[in-house]
Amino acid sequence: MVDKISIFRSYDLLIEEFVKWAEPRPDIRAAMIIGSRARQDRPADEWADLDMVIVTTNPGQYVSTADWVKNMGNPLLTFMESTVGGDENERRVLYEGMLDVDFAIFPVEKMKQFQQGRLSPQMEMQIANAVGRGMRILLDKDGTLAELRRVIPSIGKSHPKPPTPSEFLGVISDFLYHTVWTAKHLLRGELWWADTGINCRLSNLMLRMMEWHAQALHEWKYDTWFRGRFLEHWTDQLTLTELRATFTHYDEEDTKRSLIESLSMFRRIATETSRKLGYEYPEQADRTITEWLQGFL
Repeated sequence: MVDKISIFRSYDLLIEEFVKWAEPRPDIRAAMIIGSRARQDRPADEWADLDMVIVTTNPGQYVSTADWVKNMGNPLLTFMESTVGGDENERRVLYEGMLDVDFAIFPVEKMKQFQQGRLSPQMEMQIANAVGRGMRILLDKDGTLAELRRVIPSIGKSHPKPPTPSEFLGVISDFLYHTVWTAKHLLRGELWWADTGINCRLSNLMLRMMEWHAQALHEWKYDTWFRGRFLEHWTDQLTLTELRATFTHYDEEDTKRSLIESLSMFRRIATETSRKLGYEYPEQADRTITEWLQGFL
């Protein structure tokens, strides 16, 4: 049985060690916790990781070297990857006790640009989404994070918005196109490519449509979180039931079945959403592609 109290205390100790290490370092200007360990809505459980943001004048040091992570505990492994937006870097660390920590490394200049409104709207929204659900300030030597907390609510007021007709049609066209693309790889005998086409490309487009579908059925401020988080709680039961058949095993017949089921489910939620939005669904293209699939598969 998992000892929840012990796990939470272990993360608390790790945070304490981080603050002791970071506070005297002149290049680290601010640090905060975001994600489930900082938010009130759906807070951390015993399986949650720790998401930490480090604001520094020397980001390269923490990207190119890994020795510094030993100041917080005993790491089993560590590696680098890009943040969700791809603009910055984050160091992932797995400590003893299976404590997983994500250190997002932000340059001071990026925070200044955010405060001055000099970032792209997309980048602003990514920061707002990451921080807006909750932030726990650990260090704030220059008042950077206090200012961030002040401006975040105003950024999120106009979001989310319904897709434009062009955006909506773009997702549908992308899905239909890659349905054919996936089928061709399957017919060629490239099962790996076909399966990743369904389980990766098509599923991501399905998620985008599920978000719009849920918001269209409720209201556009209806919370669909991000990247499928808590999908089991915000989508409807019929969609959840149909979703089970849309992922495929590494098997030719199962891949055929999953592809047809994916198209059927996508068609339903997309047409329901299009009616709510007053947009057109490309029925002729769908019909032609469906007939082609049935003929070959």
